[in-house]
Amino acid sequence: MYKILLRIFFLFPPEWVHYFSMNCLRLLCSIGFIRKIITKAFKPGISTQYSIFNIQFSNRLGLGAGFDKNAKYLRELETLGFGFIEIGTVTPLPQAGNDKPRLFRLPKDKALINRMGFNNDGVKVVAERLKKWKENQRSTVNGQQPTLIVGGNIGKNKITPNEDAWKDYEICFRELFDCVDYFVVNVSSPNTPGLRELQEKESLRKILSHLQTINTTQTLPKPLLLKIAPDLTKEQLDDVIDLASEIKLDGIVATNTTISREQLQTTNPKLQTIGNGGLSGLPLKHRSTEIVNYIHQKTNGQIPIIASGGIFTAEDAKEKLNAGASLLQVWTGFIYKGPGIVKKICKTLFKRSPLENIQ
Repeated sequence: MYKILLRIFFLFPPEWVHYFSMNCLRLLCSIGFIRKIITKAFKPGISTQYSIFNIQFSNRLGLGAGFDKNAKYLRELETLGFGFIEIGTVTPLPQAGNDKPRLFRLPKDKALINRMGFNNDGVKVVAERLKKWKENQRSTVNGQQPTLIVGGNIGKNKITPNEDAWKDYEICFRELFDCVDYFVVNVSSPNTPGLRELQEKESLRKILSHLQTINTTQTLPKPLLLKIAPDLTKEQLDDVIDLASEIKLDGIVATNTTISREQLQTTNPKLQTIGNGGLSGLPLKHRSTEIVNYIHQKTNGQIPIIASGGIFTAEDAKEKLNAGASLLQVWTGFIYKGPGIVKKICKTLFKRSPLENIQ
């Protein structure tokens, strides 16, 4: 059924389809009995809980940042079974992002290229939306905390010079602190000019140490993670690992999209027409797993890793877990495989052994 729907969707511009489909899901989920049917159809029907960062996740499979940038579809995505949603990337001021078209499909490669450019409503609007969502959740579950874990992916505005980037990250951190369960510092998107320069050790130290200083003054500090690019050299990875240990980061998200275009089936003329942007999907799977494994081995498993990149099936998920990942994120796989991806992956992984015991 979804294969037929996908063919129809692929006749239309990707960004338009994204919002059309999510708004349709929102409409369906606004009707109580339909929402219950959708939940029953797509949520894993087995015990898949997992605890890390002193947070209880309903399952290990989350949706990566960039899908629900503005925290508009949390209820709808929860019905599809995701254990956590990472909103953003959020910046202090609202941004329109880069010119359209800025999202492209590569069906032959089961991949996407995007150069969205941190388009978002700005941190104050997103924070207010998250507060209202939490209040609504509490009112529907007898005052209890929402079960869906929400991460806040934060970045800098395009107009902010790199030497002042730490100020943007602080603004976002403070505004979202009471609204999210964990933070991810994004310095690895290829779609904001100069942003990846912030992955250099000293630039990173300034941002992360400042956030950790603020974090440690809080009554209940929030887990702080760093999202890295798959294009880092071994030396750069070593710098990130050293810094993560020094600053006592809670984890690393590996990885963001890649600027590489190696070994794609899509023709060069089409790639030239599309132009710049970050590549995600199946072509990223091997490199992402390599980096997860390298970090895990280098740190003796002391730094938790959220693996992202090329997860389409249960075998892909298992590969990441065996490499040392603690949690998993999908994005492009969700587009190509459809709303049943969480249930299918969890069901297959649990056929023989609990997820916690997969090694």
